[in-house]
Amino acid sequence: MDSEVGALRTVVLHRPGPELERLTPRNADRLLFDGIPWVERAQIEHDAFADLLRAEGVRVLLLGDVLRESLAAAPDAREAGIEAAVDERALGRELAAAVFTELASLDDDAVADALVGGRTFAELGVTGHSLVRAMAGPHDFAVDPLPNLMFTRDSSVRVGPRVVASSMGMPARRREASLVALAQRHHPELGVVIPTAPRDPSAVEGGDVLLLAPGVLAIGVGERTSPAGAESFARAMFADGLAHTVLAVPITQRRATMHLDTVATMVDVDTMVIYPGVLEGLEAWTVRPEGPSGLRITGPEPFRPAAARAMGIDTLRAVDTGLESVAAEREQWDDGNNTLAVAPGRVVAYERNTTTNARLEAAGIEVLTIAGFELGSGRGGPRCLSCPWERAPVE
Repeated sequence: MDSEVGALRTVVLHRPGPELERLTPRNADRLLFDGIPWVERAQIEHDAFADLLRAEGVRVLLLGDVLRESLAAAPDAREAGIEAAVDERALGRELAAAVFTELASLDDDAVADALVGGRTFAELGVTGHSLVRAMAGPHDFAVDPLPNLMFTRDSSVRVGPRVVASSMGMPARRREASLVALAQRHHPELGVVIPTAPRDPSAVEGGDVLLLAPGVLAIGVGERTSPAGAESFARAMFADGLAHTVLAVPITQRRATMHLDTVATMVDVDTMVIYPGVLEGLEAWTVRPEGPSGLRITGPEPFRPAAARAMGIDTLRAVDTGLESVAAEREQWDDGNNTLAVAPGRVVAYERNTTTNARLEAAGIEVLTIAGFELGSGRGGPRCLSCPWERAPVE
């Protein structure tokens, strides 16, 4: 897979489930949600999204099914998943061992549900002489849920014939990448894809990685991806022959612009939709390999000219959404710039971003809309909700 816009053939989604029911006003902020989603409505919206993709000829794989199939196919995957979910630093050695034993006694389906949805102390029924257990309430988590798992773009990135597990920047999401990698690695179909890995654990998330063209990547550096993470990712891409140019793009470190794909996404082979607030100020450092293990770094310079030069095109067109500042900020917050291309010039977007969508249509981009009132409560649009696994090559 070498682009963001080649005809989408296979995609991995995660249907939101009981993990969202774990969110409360007390823990939502720690678990990175701005509100408490209506789970049944989120599921209806997600089902409609999946059905739209199927209607476009896309094969949809659901991560929950992938995980259960992997646990059934590989007994050692069960132990690895449980071990990653039981935090000895939070529970203490003795209580952690008891929680591990309890989880290990469950069948595959129940283990999969626990790894995603978490488990409270009351649900596990773990007792014993532990200060942690004595001081914890019955509804406190022995195993944290993963409510952000539905944003499958962030936890892994497919580049060419390889898949890269992300190194998540926020503590609430760090187990996601390991669980997704485990599910992919042991799955009868997805496991045939060879994984590659950055050379160090510095933070880099999939929402910051854009495949601009074959061999050309852009990596946002901001709230979720560090400069060291971008460099590590670039080195891995160069070492595996998956890229010849990486553009490191600084973005504002704040909630509204957590990833590069919250301000810019590809909508055609030579066209992006970009939040007007960053259109003129977006810059890039150009990173290329030099020698056996060195890097040549130049810049910074304006992003679009740097990207166009690396892509081998005259101009990287930016769709002018033409919004006045308040409306632009509202639609950016509602993921107006976070689109998923199902083919060149054909994208999925949230229906609520009417002005952005109208401007895309006026620019010759066909927009397929979905509802996102509850899906967006964790700050993510159609691109965030999808991990493309296979696309047709672009011409």
